[in-house]
Order: sequence, then structure tokens, then C-alpha cells
Amino acid sequence: MKYAEVIVDLSSEQVDRLFTYKIPEGLTLVPGQRVEVPFRRQSIEGFVIELSDETELDEKIIRPVIRVLENYPVILPEMIELAQWMRKKYHCNLVDGLRQMIPAQMRGGKVREKTVDGPKPLPFLNAISPGAAGKLAALGVLEIVTDQVRRTPYAALSGEREPDPELMPAQQAAVRQLEDALSSGGGRFLLHGVTGSGKTEVYIRAVRRALSDERGAIILVPEISLTPQMVDWFRRRFGADAAVLHSRLSAGERFDEWKRIRSGEARVVIGARSAVFAPLENPGIIIVDEEHESSYISDSRPRYDAREVARWRCDYHHGVLLLGSATPSIATYMKAMPGVRPVNRLTLIEMTQRVKGRRLPEVEIVYMREELVKGNRTIFSAALIEALGACLEAGHQAILFINRRGYSTFVSCRACGHVEKCNQCDVSMTYHQSDGLLHCHYCGDVRVPPRVCPECGSKFIKYFGTGTQKVEEEVRKLFPDVAVARMDVDTTTAKDAHEKILGDFRSGRTRVLVGTQMIAKGLDFPNVTLVGVVAADLSLHVPDYRSVERTFQLITQVAGRAGRADAPGKVVVQTYDPDHYGIQLAAKQDYRAFYFKEETIRRRGLYPPFTVLARLLVSSKQPEIAQKTAEQLEAQLNRLLDDHPAWRADTIQMRALEAPLNRLRGEVRWQVFIKMYARPTADEVIAEMEQLERQESPGARVELEVNPTAML
Repeated sequence: MKYAEVIVDLSSEQVDRLFTYKIPEGLTLVPGQRVEVPFRRQSIEGFVIELSDETELDEKIIRPVIRVLENYPVILPEMIELAQWMRKKYHCNLVDGLRQMIPAQMRGGKVREKTVDGPKPLPFLNAISPGAAGKLAALGVLEIVTDQVRRTPYAALSGEREPDPELMPAQQAAVRQLEDALSSGGGRFLLHGVTGSGKTEVYIRAVRRALSDERGAIILVPEISLTPQMVDWFRRRFGADAAVLHSRLSAGERFDEWKRIRSGEARVVIGARSAVFAPLENPGIIIVDEEHESSYISDSRPRYDAREVARWRCDYHHGVLLLGSATPSIATYMKAMPGVRPVNRLTLIEMTQRVKGRRLPEVEIVYMREELVKGNRTIFSAALIEALGACLEAGHQAILFINRRGYSTFVSCRACGHVEKCNQCDVSMTYHQSDGLLHCHYCGDVRVPPRVCPECGSKFIKYFGTGTQKVEEEVRKLFPDVAVARMDVDTTTAKDAHEKILGDFRSGRTRVLVGTQMIAKGLDFPNVTLVGVVAADLSLHVPDYRSVERTFQLITQVAGRAGRADAPGKVVVQTYDPDHYGIQLAAKQDYRAFYFKEETIRRRGLYPPFTVLARLLVSSKQPEIAQKTAEQLEAQLNRLLDDHPAWRADTIQMRALEAPLNRLRGEVRWQVFIKMYARPTADEVIAEMEQLERQESPGARVELEVNPTAML
């Protein structure tokens, strides 16, 4: 081949096309390799996409490739096609998709193999210092060799192999279905199993079958906090075959694990959302655990959904896609119901009982308004305090869940009602007792709390609400001799923080674990017999059509952490809305009843998946520019709808308005919002909105969001 078609590593629509370069004589290239090429007046990295023997360009203007960056293709042929699919599906540049498929630090040569120099390995020479070894080498007495050192994440979790436990009948049936699909060309499945029903063991057996067929497997988890546990389980069963990929690894660890996968040394990949792009050849199965979690959707460009990417890869390789959850999303469960088009259909596998016949935990709903009437103004009900005391006295452990970090949710003046808000964002600031400061959880701004009200000068400043720090403090007051740990965004910033906190809890060094939603799902602690949901209403009344669904999922999931061994479990749910169907059905762990109730509400209210929501989000430092840009986009979209009567007929609502979170990180935000019936016309309108997103908007940034995870 004489010419290489290269996409340069610049995320810009102006260069989102292939550029032709000469292949120097003696140099062999293959698609998927990274190269350095001349571009304009500089040299730049790029990806080889195609090779050709001829070109229509003038030979005189074609410049040669400068050098090859690796002697192997870092992007598999399949992944080039995947990036091209992502370009159309997620309205991104081709290079944005390709960048997902390699460790970020490979770009620019910021990471490489780690090597050490030492004497040729003889046992009695191991203790020689580097200086002495160098002198002996200079005399020709010994030889210095260079060895590659592998950086292994979670090295302490490389435990001994464990035997297979006996499968329950429901597990056996699930494994048989998956094995049949693996041997007959693939399939798409939803594994709906109650908490504690043994879904992970089904995953392990399906992965083993894929490996026996000389294929690989990817297991996705929604939270990095779940990764150590899953890595531990899989390494105990598959040893060095298991690799791990996620954003909290060091650059060296991520690079070394990526190379192990790319070379075929590791055939089982465990990780968070980005692990769906692992360079695994011929994956036989991709498992998405806790498939309902919104963390599988990227909130930055490209805004991909890891579940959709997993489906694409499984279809490409005729593999098995397995979505697992005790609380599937409404949209996913609907695909397993009768009447769904074959192209979208999921085969439902159900496991309705816990392993070994263990009972689901007993759930008690506490009406917090009655606690106030009785004179209890603390954050814990009498029932929760009593249950916590009994749990600890029996030598067991407890989890206390609250879906909000910090100490107090907002600071307000009792005289005039003034609330301390972030100067950069349209949100109240949260008080953190650990440093005595107010924090904005959106932009990270911090501020000293006022002693007097800046509006009226009153000294009556009060701290309202409850966060994880306050819950932790109250537990320490009630049980001063009990070890308590807190797990939220603030306590898990350090490397391996998740592993340490959960390790201490698993070992029993910590008796009570307080945390946000990162402790609400997937974790398996046999000695936990009590779960307290401190404030079940926090997510219930958020202005989002999915708020009830998310509340149901959170309560059901966190309740499932209790009673997973021989001792029975108990859950105390504290709420000011005890009769709400989301809370009542979560207490009963009745997913099917919740699904049919919520599906009816969504259908009548014209919410997804029956409709499509999209918006052009406009951000600008200048309020008038943000508003003007949004109104201009609204006018353009109106003209398009007028020109296409079918589009207009399928449009339920379209208008420009301020975004619910009007100010964020110092920018004013407007949106052009549209709701349409979920029909092919919606795809056509969104394609036009993509063009509107890309047009020049001086002084403003425009971003297209389709069915965003949050409408704030």
C-alpha cells in the first residue's frame, strides 16, 4: 500500500475527515495503528483508518508519515467500525470515539512500560545494591538485564482459587439458557433477580463457558466502589485471566492492564463504563451489572450509553448481551414484555428467590411526622435507634444510607429567609463540618459561612437538612464505642479509598457504614443485618419524570444489603410520605407491581420511553447572549417543523426557556426543549438539531442532549 488515510487526533469538526499521507518506503502500516504525521505547520498524532494503492490527489501535495508510534494496531478493526457507528449515533467526531479505546495517557507518550535494570537473575545476586552491580558489570563479572515490571491494580485481592458453589435451581436454569445462546449465535437477555438471588454466580458460569469457547468476556459495574469486590470474586475463580479497567487506576496500571487485554493475556475484563471499549478480541459475552444505573451514560462528549455500545459489540461478534438488575429500568424491562419489535427484544430470565432459601429482609416504614409529634427532633426515629442498638449488641453490622453528602443541605436566615447560594451556580451551598466551610457540589467553590445574614444583618443563621457527615456524627454520639465509617464523594477521592473503606467494613473493623448511593447496590456483606434509609424522600420529589423510579430503585437496592447470610435482615425506612406507591412497593420488594404502575403513568403522561425528550442546551457568560441564541435556535427549529408537516404532527411540545439550573459554573443556561412521540420522525428531527448544534453561535456554547439523565 502506498497511502494511509489518517484521522488526526484533534477534536474539531473542521478536521473530522480523513487526510491522505504517503507511506515511506520500507514502512509497513495496518489500519488501527497510531502514527505521527505533519499537519499544517506542526506534527500531530493520528490513527490510520484505511490504506490504499492510489489516490486522486496531486502527488506533489501529499506529505509522508513521519513515524509509527507503536508497532501494533492499538485499535482493532471492529473498534474502527464502532467509532464510525458512534459518530452517527452520538453526534460526535470520529476521533472522539477512537479516543475512548486507548488509555488517555498513551496520547502524547505520557505513559509507557515500566522497566528496571538489575543483575541477570541468580538467587544469591538479588541483594546486591545497584551501585555494586554496576561496578561488577563494568568489570565483566556479571550481566545487567532490563526487565519489564507490571503495575497490577488491586494486587492484594489476588487470592487463592475458590471452588464452585452449588447452584440453586433458578441459577441452573439461567446458566443453561445463557450457555445455549453462547453455542448458537448469541442473544440479548435481561436477568431480573431479587437482591441476594445469586446473579453474580450466574455471571461467573456464563463467563467460564465463553472462555471454554476461546472467547472473552467483559463485566461492567456502575460504581468504582463495586469494582474491588467484583475483581476479588473473579480473580478467585479465573486468576490472571481477569483484568480491571477504570478511571481511578494510575496511568501505569491502566496502561499495563490495557496491554494485557490487547495482547490476549487477559480474557476477562472487569470495570466501570469505559471498560466496554476494552481491546478484547472476539468477546463472547458482555455483562452489564445493575443495568438501571444512569452512570452507564457518559455526561461528556461523546455522550455514549455503555449498554448500547455493549449491544453493538455483541451483535458484531454474535455474542451474548446480559443485562442484570433487581430493579431494571422501566425502558429495559419494557423490552422484555410481549409485543416488542424483534430488533429491540430482550429475553427475560427471572430469579425470584434468594439463594439457600434465605428470606428477604423485614421492612418497617416510619412516618417521621409522627416522630415530631412525639417530640423526637433528631434525624433518627425511635425505631431506627432501637434496631441499631439491637444489631450492634448482637455483634452484627449496619448500613445507614442517605442520598446526600455533607453535613447540612443548606444555610438560611430564620429572620428573612435568605439562603446562601453559590456565586457561580444557581444552587444552595452545602455545609461540611469537616472543614467548617460551605461547598458547591457543582463547581467546587468554597466559602466561609456567614455569622450574620448578608441580606438583613440578623444573627439567626440556621443549618437545615441532613447529610452523610451529620448522620456519621449522630451515630458516634449514640454509640461512642462503635467504629463508624463514611463513604461518599468526599471520603473516596484518594486512590484505593473505596477498597480501604470497604475492606475495613468487610473485616469487621468498622461496624457501621454511612454512605450515599455508592453503598446502595451490589455490595455483599454477610454480617450486615440492618439497613437504615435515613431520608427516603430526598430523591422522591426531584423535578424529573424518573424521580419515583430512582427512589424505588435506591430503597430496594439498599434494603437488599441486609440479611444476605444466615441471620435475618431488617430495614427501617424513614419518610414523610409513607403511603407513596414508590416507597410502599419498594418496601415489599415488588418490582412487577411497580413496573405496571409506573408504565401506566408514563404512558398517560407521555414520558419516555413512549416519547423522546431532547434539548439544545445554551451556555454563555452573558445572559442576553444565552437568551438570544436560544430564541434564534427556537425560530430555526420552528421553521423546520413548519416545512415538514409530519414532524410537526409528532411534536408534543417545543419551546425556548431558561434551564431549571439557570446558572452553572459562572455561565447562564437556556434550553430549546422538544418532546416528540417515539417514532422515526424523532430521529429525523434530532439529526436536524445536530446541525443546529454545530452551527456558529458567537459568545455561546450549544450542546445537544437526547433523553438526558437529568433535565437540570
